[in-house]
Amino acid sequence: MVSVLRVFSDGEVRTRRETHPLVANDASLSEEQLSELLGSGQPKYMNRIGWGMSFLARTNALSRPSRGSYVITDGGRALLRTFPNGFTEKEAENFIDSAEGHHSGLVPYTPSARASDTTPTDDKSDETNTELDPNEQIQAGLERVHTAVADELLIRLHQNEPNFFEQTVVDLVVAMGYAGADGVAARTQLTNDGGIDGVVDQDALGLNRVYIQAKRYSLDSTVSRPDIQAFVGALHGVQADRGLFITTAKFSSGAKTYAESVSTRVILIDGPRLADLMIRFGVGVQTQQTINVVKLDEDYFE
Repeated sequence: MVSVLRVFSDGEVRTRRETHPLVANDASLSEEQLSELLGSGQPKYMNRIGWGMSFLARTNALSRPSRGSYVITDGGRALLRTFPNGFTEKEAENFIDSAEGHHSGLVPYTPSARASDTTPTDDKSDETNTELDPNEQIQAGLERVHTAVADELLIRLHQNEPNFFEQTVVDLVVAMGYAGADGVAARTQLTNDGGIDGVVDQDALGLNRVYIQAKRYSLDSTVSRPDIQAFVGALHGVQADRGLFITTAKFSSGAKTYAESVSTRVILIDGPRLADLMIRFGVGVQTQQTINVVKLDEDYFE
């Protein structure tokens, strides 16, 4: 928000689109920061700038001389003088409530429910929350839910029988769309195959097959290079050129290096990635709640 005020301190009227690169430059954002995206696909820095401008406009630090345009106010200049190095929403609200804030024309910011009014938090967590706009808070909350569900998924997979895990892996591959149109996917009961647990026919005639090995190891264990070598040997035994090795554990650096070096295409999926894919493609999970995020329809008020 302080970068927004610094950009507008020259008194020029600007749109959000004109403001984005100027604020990014003032904040000295790196290329990596500029390329960071939210879950919605929107650049994170644009989202934060937009939220900052909206907050500053609601408190009268910025005004809107015309639709989609912004300019700094006397109150915005006072806020910038008081906090030249940056401020949180809480600090801005306290300043607005002060005599200087009232004298500058800033208006109290009173949303229907502040997080600090409904959730007891310490100062540090409160400042962290106010640095995120509501969409980012929703995204952060979803990530916490997914992390908890992912942990539980791996625990439950490890607690079940090996054949249950093998079927889960096949179900996941099908859910990801790899069975193809009229394709077939099934667990196998092959013997002397080096541990091939599933086969996916990506076409109706079985001309394009993917072989799967599923290892239900303890969550803190490691799949090493010999395990991958054995799987590659099994693939050669059925004249396959590609395979998928999925485990609840993790892979050693040697296993990863070997998988990348062999001519046979071998994809390694460890426990965390497995859980993430199960959540993404709806295997072993249910949607508990759907949230609709709304925004003001500017066209309605024209």
